[in-house]
Amino acid sequence: MERFGLSPLIRFTLLSLYLALVLPLPLLAPQSLRLWMGVGLVFGLVLVFGLLSEQVETDDAGITVRYPAWIRWLLRRGWSMRWQDIKALVPVGTSQGGTVYYVKSADLRHQLLPQRIERFDRFLQLLQTNSGVATTGIGRLTPPWTYQVLACLSGLMLIGEVATLFWRMSTIVT
Repeated sequence: MERFGLSPLIRFTLLSLYLALVLPLPLLAPQSLRLWMGVGLVFGLVLVFGLLSEQVETDDAGITVRYPAWIRWLLRRGWSMRWQDIKALVPVGTSQGGTVYYVKSADLRHQLLPQRIERFDRFLQLLQTNSGVATTGIGRLTPPWTYQVLACLSGLMLIGEVATLFWRMSTIVT
């Protein structure tokens, strides 16, 4: 069995973006709401981390896409498909100009092919070897540079927010 998680670059980028957008909110909220905003921030962070923990597992029988046990009770979506049931990969254009692929089964079910996972080339190799469906020409949904730019921007936002916090604290103390 092989397990594929979300690409670390994508996970880091989306967690950084969440923190950059939400971290200042408890400080900007009225005093009476700061505790609730802090609790909401932590709850949201756990939820985002859970959403970013989706796993793709392959074994001799087929593919399973699901969340880890600690969050599976809340995020109940997932799917599995046996290798012999996979009949095709169906490309669908996105509004941003990219292409997503759906795994089509013998009973005409369509499941979204995970394209943001680590070791994506290895996953495609397993898919092609075990199902017989050609995977040539299939790439990641978005190029890595887009997440690298977003990670840098999120990092700059976090640095600015931390610097502003320290500046505000220093002016209160003096």
